Amino acid sequence: MSNPSLLPAIEIETAPNPTHSVIWMHGLGADGSDFVPVVPELGLPGTLAVRFIFPHAPSIPVTCNAGYVMPAWYDIYALDEAGRRADEAGIRASREAIRALIARENARGVTSDRIVLAGFSQGGAIAYTTALTHPEALAGVVALSTYMPSTGLIAGEATPANAATPVFAAHGTDDDVVPLALGTRARDFLIARGQPVAWHTYRMPHSVCLEEIADIGGWLRERIEGDVQ
Repeated sequence: MSNPSLLPAIEIETAPNPTHSVIWMHGLGADGSDFVPVVPELGLPGTLAVRFIFPHAPSIPVTCNAGYVMPAWYDIYALDEAGRRADEAGIRASREAIRALIARENARGVTSDRIVLAGFSQGGAIAYTTALTHPEALAGVVALSTYMPSTGLIAGEATPANAATPVFAAHGTDDDVVPLALGTRARDFLIARGQPVAWHTYRMPHSVCLEEIADIGGWLRERIEGDVQ
């Protein structure tokens, strides 16, 4: 029986009895189906049993889009080159919702150190925030075309458990939605904290590309295969 307090989500298992999980958050205005087609393109070997979870964000009015109601992880008050003025209470609420999904994976037998948080754009901002402040060590973070929504929140609540959690961060050089400068600012924030970051750029707009997906697949294999040797 499903838990009504959990975010609705699409789940894909690459093999029976998953040993690892990837919780992947979509961008503003999208939904969990957005990244489902990526799974077979990652090139993960059939020997790895991974549960991919693609939650749907709730629909809320988004101030920077004239109050239009759309799927969003938090409200954004304004967009500018320096960053995003975001609703910190909304960021915290989404963090709690993702923590609940992590707890369900724990209950299903997948320990936190075998869970990767991934996200694109606004979903990546939640992946960053949730992972770096999570009380238990996670396997990694995949942050795509994204930014730090509140460096103050992360700096103030970062946990030692995830101080060395590896990050795969990538951005398009032609991104006109989340400027590359915001991605590099997030990268530099992590590096200054001593976080291990694999940084990639691709000649693309605010999107993903096949080369990037292949690189993510290779990075995930490294994280997962080391656990199942």
